[in-house]
Amino acid sequence: MDREDEGDGALFSLEDLPAGADGYGAPRSRPLIGPSFRDSPAARRMLSVREIHAEPAAAASPRGRQVLARFPDARVIDVDSHWRIPQLHGNEGNLDRWVRIKSEVLVLGEKKTLTTRPNGRSADWIAPGSANGCAMACAYCYVPRRKGYANPITVFTNIEQIIAHLGRHIARQGPKREANQCDPTAWVYDIGENNDCSVDALICENTADLVHAFARWPTAKASFATKFVNPDLLLLDPRGRTRVRFSVMPPQDSRVLDIRTSPVEQRIAAAADFLEAGYEVHFNLSPVVIRPGWEHDWAELLRHMDDVLPRAVKEQAAAEVIMLTHNKELHDLNLAWHPRAEDMLWRPELQQAKRSENGSWNVRYRNADKAAAVETVGRLVASHAPWLRIRYAF
Repeated sequence: MDREDEGDGALFSLEDLPAGADGYGAPRSRPLIGPSFRDSPAARRMLSVREIHAEPAAAASPRGRQVLARFPDARVIDVDSHWRIPQLHGNEGNLDRWVRIKSEVLVLGEKKTLTTRPNGRSADWIAPGSANGCAMACAYCYVPRRKGYANPITVFTNIEQIIAHLGRHIARQGPKREANQCDPTAWVYDIGENNDCSVDALICENTADLVHAFARWPTAKASFATKFVNPDLLLLDPRGRTRVRFSVMPPQDSRVLDIRTSPVEQRIAAAADFLEAGYEVHFNLSPVVIRPGWEHDWAELLRHMDDVLPRAVKEQAAAEVIMLTHNKELHDLNLAWHPRAEDMLWRPELQQAKRSENGSWNVRYRNADKAAAVETVGRLVASHAPWLRIRYAF
């Protein structure tokens, strides 16, 4: 565990979180009428877990036992490390089962190193994730680059340690004294860098525990991007301390690139419900893919948002503009399971190699093309959705 976890300075302890129905956090602030969404046919289509690879300590933990009880028919396989599972992460033959593995396989592990990293773009800080991987299959997702050939969800079961770490980190920051583009008054922590918290909430209460923890921290705010509308999150009580960023793109792009996600129109329509439930609601215009006709289709999307979103959403909304970043290894992987996506994503005549912050070589639009596209998006927003403040463009 990192040095920054030494000492006690948490704003409150995990025991101060009110217990839910399972006695392990995640209280419901609204009565549940009928079955939860995660017990619905739609949720089962997203996750029908048949195989769970579990570190023994993770499986034996309270959260691990909760997950195993949720999928009682799944075959449980002991593994030494959630990162080193040869039949998953080193098996090129898994490419033929890329999407199927995402829905049928789950991994349980413990987050060994708890680190909060500075960011300054989408958030002030990147929190240690409570999961890694996703049941969705977006063709541009960067997370599979590290895992190789299979990218199922890994749930980190030591959520109480993650929350305690965050409490100490937030306490050390004190009040936010200078406004920035992340937020004028709160320290913003991205809790879903390598996962989609809305999908994770189909599995266990990790997302709910984080939402309720941040609701008690007056100087901080959680933030996560999502492409999946999970109505169960409306039952929580975020008290304005969690920012949900609905990722949107033209439906024409999404139908090719956003595999297994909620339709873009559904994400936009959910914004009002989430705002009413106590979330802050922003949008990610992401990724912006340069292809013939892209400007027209983004204009159509922004006009649709302007037409359907109520005033209350518009008054508090902001957006991030994120241009496509691709990767040669991901390009090769996609060619094995979804080559049609690469017709849009792989544009060597427009792209250049650039080393990322983690040291890997990625492919981004050339500087002049990217700058022109960012300017175009800004102009389209000003023309068709002038209420949408752009927080940053990358």
